[in-house]
Amino acid sequence: MKTFKTLLLAVTLIAVAPMTAQTADEILSNYFENTGGEAAWNALEGAKMIGSVSAQGMDIPVEMYQMKDGKQLLKINIQGQEMTQFSFDGDIMWTTNFMTMLPEKSDTETTENMKINNQDFPSPFLNYKEKGYTVEYLGKETKEGTETFKLKLTQKPVMVDGKEEPTVSFHYFETENYVPIVVETTMNMGPAKGQMSTSGYSDYQEVDGLYFPFSISQGGQPIVMKEIILNPDVDKAFFAFPEEK
Repeated sequence: MKTFKTLLLAVTLIAVAPMTAQTADEILSNYFENTGGEAAWNALEGAKMIGSVSAQGMDIPVEMYQMKDGKQLLKINIQGQEMTQFSFDGDIMWTTNFMTMLPEKSDTETTENMKINNQDFPSPFLNYKEKGYTVEYLGKETKEGTETFKLKLTQKPVMVDGKEEPTVSFHYFETENYVPIVVETTMNMGPAKGQMSTSGYSDYQEVDGLYFPFSISQGGQPIVMKEIILNPDVDKAFFAFPEEK
């Protein structure tokens, strides 16, 4: 009788295990479903995000634009002076030199790297297989006191000083609502190469049926969103490098 009960328990555990085990695709499916639905995310063309970042004892107003076709722009306002800190029109990437206050084009390698993984709005996980990315579920892990599912995302490699470098990040989705609360990215260039950059996401709020984090921490700098506008009407020239007149 004891042997029979042991065998029955073993069979039951084998039968239940596939039902309770999580896979990367199941986690992502729950994430998209809980935040508005995959169809709605695929229909999103862009977003304008208005907020502020705390830096050096100041609250600096920021205005960010992200578009489905890869165009991006970040504006900041320091003591009443507005400047484009970063912009990418799909072809040219440029910044504003804080010393001269003049626009400068990024170097060729940086611009080409931007083009490689530039169509990840609103999420690199959306249609990730079509993008040539891979996602691996690494099990559960506690982050900031919260139980999470840990996913490893490998995107297309970039070129650094003429050598190919991997693009790898780790995303922690809370097990209750399936939303990412921490992202760790392996730095593949610059003085911090090889180190981990950590971003935090919280205060998810609904915007026209989709849920976005309104509190973001990047490199220890807190960013608070005040408003997010979906599908903003933005002229293509808005992202373009300002040519000399």
